[in-house]
Amino acid sequence: MAHDIDDRVNLFLRSLEAFDFTVARAMCTEAATVRQNDGRGELPIGESLDRLRSFTADVNSLRYDVIRRFRNPDEVLQQHVLHLTGADGSRTDVHAAVYFRFQDSLIDRIEEYVYAEPALTGARPDDPA
Repeated sequence: MAHDIDDRVNLFLRSLEAFDFTVARAMCTEAATVRQNDGRGELPIGESLDRLRSFTADVNSLRYDVIRRFRNPDEVLQQHVLHLTGADGSRTDVHAAVYFRFQDSLIDRIEEYVYAEPALTGARPDDPA
């Protein structure tokens, strides 16, 4: 089941990268919910995907770079960086920790915790000069 869950999460992320929100929605239960740490609370998956669709209207590309992933039989917790390229050529990186819960091989809940990571302005203390 672990590989199946990995494959399902990867397919979900690839569908978002392709702006294919129909495929992403089909990978979720009817009652699936999304909670983000943006103060809006819990949303139905359809509403959350609609928000992402409107957000990506000015985005040329997005790519998920998974840093680490942990899994249980019906759960995945991962840390990733979402790389966005705007229509104007601007680039933004969004760091997040995301939890996926599965029910009958479909995503039933997503919790996304986005966090800011300050840009480095110089060498880190342990970097060689």
